[in-house]
Amino acid sequence: MTTSNATNNNETPIEKTTSEEDIRLEKLTKLRKETPHAFKYNFSKSYKTTAIIEEFNSLETGESKEQVLSLAGRMMAKRNHGKAFFGNIQDEFGILQFYANSKKLGDDVFNEILNYDVGDIIGIVGTPFKTKRGELTVNITSIELLTKSLLPLPEKHHGLQNIELRYRHRYIDLISNPSIKELFKIRSQAISFIRSYLEKKEFMEVETPVLHNIYGGANAKPFNTYHNELEQHLYLRIALELHLKRLIVGGFEKVFEIGRVFRNEGISYKHNPEYTLLELYEAYTDYQDMMTLTEELLSSLVFKIHNSYKITYKETEIDFSPPFRRLKLVDEIQKQCKVDCNDINALRQKAKDLNLKLPDEATKGHIIMELYDSVIEPTLIQPTFIIDHPWETSPLAKKHRDNENLVERFELIIHGMEIANAFSELNDPEDQFQRFQDQINAKEKGMEDSQVMDLDYIQALKQGMPPTGGLGIGIDRIIMLLTNSNSIRDILLFPHMRDK
Repeated sequence: MTTSNATNNNETPIEKTTSEEDIRLEKLTKLRKETPHAFKYNFSKSYKTTAIIEEFNSLETGESKEQVLSLAGRMMAKRNHGKAFFGNIQDEFGILQFYANSKKLGDDVFNEILNYDVGDIIGIVGTPFKTKRGELTVNITSIELLTKSLLPLPEKHHGLQNIELRYRHRYIDLISNPSIKELFKIRSQAISFIRSYLEKKEFMEVETPVLHNIYGGANAKPFNTYHNELEQHLYLRIALELHLKRLIVGGFEKVFEIGRVFRNEGISYKHNPEYTLLELYEAYTDYQDMMTLTEELLSSLVFKIHNSYKITYKETEIDFSPPFRRLKLVDEIQKQCKVDCNDINALRQKAKDLNLKLPDEATKGHIIMELYDSVIEPTLIQPTFIIDHPWETSPLAKKHRDNENLVERFELIIHGMEIANAFSELNDPEDQFQRFQDQINAKEKGMEDSQVMDLDYIQALKQGMPPTGGLGIGIDRIIMLLTNSNSIRDILLFPHMRDK
């Protein structure tokens, strides 16, 4: 920024400098004097860069066509050769070279082009030809500056490399690293496929509230807010579950929602405070049916994106060919930890040996899940259903029909990450009331993530909910796998960052 020779509070002279932004601002000031609309309103495009390449890349060296093309995008490079000018124009789909000649355009227009900066958004009209070097190029007959860029782009040969800057300024990342666009196109394609897949199976997409009077549906800490007019404390939803199951009570038999949920918890390579969740519920099914649906949906999705059931994630091949492996949680704890899951003292000692921090009030089920999270889950690379969880940690799941110490629940683990969670849904209102009461008692003892009582949901269950299977899938983690991304931040357009 250009400054005067003033002094700061310490009376130290500030050196007068001229920045790239100042130079561009001067050009914009001149442009405003020459035209009433320095920032244009529209431009008529007839081609995308990729369409031009596909249609005309077969031209021979030196060959041209009289086909008139118009395209628009950001100028990414410029090279001046006396009375000739070469530049690169980039749109959403690709990049293409263009050529300007002072004889064809006239000196006035040509000199204007020389003042354009890399990063400016332009519209061009011209005809295609192949240069002597064999590069497909548009020989322009007219050019228009549509938007003046006031800030320079990162150094062209290296792009934007600093990972934190890429996350904070995703718009620069997308400009400088065009391959990033493909990652987010895969995300869009994946969500579109999931939606279409479920609709073909006659699931109905619905929308439920983001602001909740009572947070529930998961063991998590909520974000809270306040509605001034209603004088009411509200919470950003931590799950979609309880409202969707109210719809099953109301008579819908197959419903799903793809939406954002919010959890006021830690940030890691696989956690973001807000993320995208798919939840679906189907009447007259159980968790076994949900396992079948999960493996069919995910294997079909992987095949759609990669044309194969096998993908590579972090240099490891992962095979999504159905059926997925099924393991009983308690059996795996006893096998790998060599501990009797019926002996709470032995469980506590094992947790102590592993330096796991447990609250004094931790139940047998909570200790089993802590052991599972630390010992079992990280070792599961191939798609694996971990089934039949302790009842204490699953307050919304139905008791196992063969063992009341467990519930009919599974988690799908892939490469050490929980991808999906599903239940045979608890539909006994008296049992559900007692489970909520158990959660309240646990919260009073210091287990902050415990759920709260939702009496309206109990009222809904009293009306009668049919046997129901429910499933939740973390969309962001699936996209991580599909795109071989190391961090959840890579596949979120605008991940949350700590303030500078």
